[in-house]
Amino acid sequence: MTDAPPSDLPQPIPTPFDSALSERYLVYALSTITARSLPDLRDGLKPVHRRLLWAMRAMRLDPSQAYKKSARVVGDVIGKFHPHGDTAVYDAMVRLAQDFSLRYPLVDGQGNFGNIDGDNAAAYRYTEARLTRVAIDLMAGLDEGTVDFKPTYNGEDEEPEIFPGLFPNLLANGASGIAVGMATNIPPHNAAEVIGAALLLIDQPDASLDQLLEHVQGPDFPTGGLVVDSSDAIRAAYETGRGGFRVRARFSCGRGDDGAWEASGIEKLPGGTWQLVVSEIPYGVAKGKLIEQIAQLIADKKLPILEDVRDESDAAVRIVLEPKSRNVDPEVLKESLYRLTDLETRFALNLNVLDADRTPRVMGLHELLTEWLKHQIIILVRRAQHRVAKIDDRLELVAGYLIAFLNLDRIIEIIRTEDEPKAVMIAEFSLTDRQAEAILNMRLRSLRKLEEMELKREQAELAAEREELVKLIESPARQRTRLKKELTALRTVYGLDTRLGARRTTIAEAAPARDIPLDAMIEKEPVTVILSKRGWIRAQRGHVAADQWGEFKFKEGDELAFAVHAQTTDKLLLAVSDGRFYTLGADKLPGGRGFGEPVRLMLDIDSDAAVTALMTASADLKLLVAQSSGHGFIVAAADVIAETRKGRGVVNLRAKSRLAVIRPIPPGHDSIAVVGENRKLVVFPISEVPVMARGQGVMLQRYRDGGLSDAISFVLADGLSWTMGGETGRTRTEADMTPWRVARGAAGRMPPTGFPRNNRFE
Repeated sequence: MTDAPPSDLPQPIPTPFDSALSERYLVYALSTITARSLPDLRDGLKPVHRRLLWAMRAMRLDPSQAYKKSARVVGDVIGKFHPHGDTAVYDAMVRLAQDFSLRYPLVDGQGNFGNIDGDNAAAYRYTEARLTRVAIDLMAGLDEGTVDFKPTYNGEDEEPEIFPGLFPNLLANGASGIAVGMATNIPPHNAAEVIGAALLLIDQPDASLDQLLEHVQGPDFPTGGLVVDSSDAIRAAYETGRGGFRVRARFSCGRGDDGAWEASGIEKLPGGTWQLVVSEIPYGVAKGKLIEQIAQLIADKKLPILEDVRDESDAAVRIVLEPKSRNVDPEVLKESLYRLTDLETRFALNLNVLDADRTPRVMGLHELLTEWLKHQIIILVRRAQHRVAKIDDRLELVAGYLIAFLNLDRIIEIIRTEDEPKAVMIAEFSLTDRQAEAILNMRLRSLRKLEEMELKREQAELAAEREELVKLIESPARQRTRLKKELTALRTVYGLDTRLGARRTTIAEAAPARDIPLDAMIEKEPVTVILSKRGWIRAQRGHVAADQWGEFKFKEGDELAFAVHAQTTDKLLLAVSDGRFYTLGADKLPGGRGFGEPVRLMLDIDSDAAVTALMTASADLKLLVAQSSGHGFIVAAADVIAETRKGRGVVNLRAKSRLAVIRPIPPGHDSIAVVGENRKLVVFPISEVPVMARGQGVMLQRYRDGGLSDAISFVLADGLSWTMGGETGRTRTEADMTPWRVARGAAGRMPPTGFPRNNRFE
């Protein structure tokens, strides 16, 4: 028997499981959104980044100070402000220090903080860090009452809710993150351009988006490159806060004397050869993986016009691309690389941020800048109010000091004679407690006439300053003027003419990358494709005349089966007796100096199947296919091309049948002639033969014994021709084929006199 729980403990409240689960999931989702994933509109930071910079500021890691170990920073962050894993905190710190990740780095790292190749940073015990000038500008005003502070997670310390600095970090450095049910992705921009747009909004709050885009041209990635979207696409993205930008690598041989990039990237070499040079790669692409990607394309022969890729980078990116030959079109090579590799990427835009109320919102550029300026006005007013309070405190003390100087002898007498001089001075001179305490703590050396004059001057200056600050607090027009003045000064620091502020990414509209056909990537050369009876295939350079085919050399016991004139850009159709068709690229065949290679190593051909035909394929080519049973149909070459080793099944063979005939059908042919092994011949219109992509076909000729020997298409009006036997090479033509014209599927009759004894038309 168990004891009952004490009655004073809270009792459980019955709650449906789904309600409890949804409530807790919502709390988790909101926590992830607001405390981890989305940046704050006002300073562009997530909590972990804000705590990192705050901890480094507390450690006095200013740009003028010496570096300190990153381990100390990480330890302070996770111990005082951010109770998460050290790896996550250090990874965030590393990103803040990478000049290829942030347009304006907030951490100045010393040591291995990773590189653009994709290598990871060294462990935090090996690296050192301090703040950058940008981080100082972002945190400027923290001691001036500009923002609220909140307790840390354990209540032992305080941390700022946001940073008050004037630097437009959200757009300047961008942000990315995935929350529960939402995400954000903001590209880096040029700070001077963003400030220019903000200055325009101060003067013209109703300025159009087009006016803003005269200042903000588009993203400005730390790795440079080119944004090649149209102006309409860029405008649509900034209007809605959703969209994307096509980013390309920069092909260039370097900068000229005027500082401008060379535009072609074509580097001339001796002997009339050339190579392409990539000097900048898209943002977020690891250079090492990019080179591996290009090298894999070369290995897989998916980019046959590219011979080699080399990484010759040092501090600057330099990727060298060597073409197959000097005859390769550089633009075709570029377009192919854009299509097949990460030399062109798409950066998605999703301006999803936390507003001043910490509510997630997707904003357009106009709304975002407007809200940011409202925040800066609040910061400006709070700074002025804080300064007024400080001035009032000092004026109170100065007034007390002046009373003391005017009544110096009496003050000294009270201090010497009274047990409680403070209370006496307050009663006699109407002093405040702070004034009396300050007088009592005043140094003797201050009791001189010169000090009195200094106090009166200070009092006048503070009063004048206070008057101006009060006017500033009460006047929105003065606030806008002051903010404009401060932004103008900041734009000078990060101006387009400075080393840090110079624009890196070029905005240059370009058409989408074309899908370059493989044929266009292959250097077109004539070849003679040779296939032996044992299945060895090779490509001899040039078109070898038919009367010279007897000079081809083969392995002992082997001989010529097929010889075809082709171009290296052609596709070759290879048909086998089991009804399957295979495709080979003429450019991928071995050269003609040796015996070639077995075609069965290139294609998965059944061991019992024999090669029936070898020919070049064209887009408009049609083929007459027939099996030994007498069945056949017409098929388009486009329907039989197969880019896989397994080929494509086209003819469904009947029992004990084989694929016997594959004949090209030239344009204009209107009739079909079929001859059987029984030496019977039939002629019928070509329209009686169906066009199919796959199947058994229809009966072309009926047999009692044997099967089909040959079939061919021809023009009925021109008559039927065939090659005579012997070595004469003569051709005979039978003009009148009326006796053999029957319906498709007939048995036929004996052919004309002189028809070849092998029952073949050729």
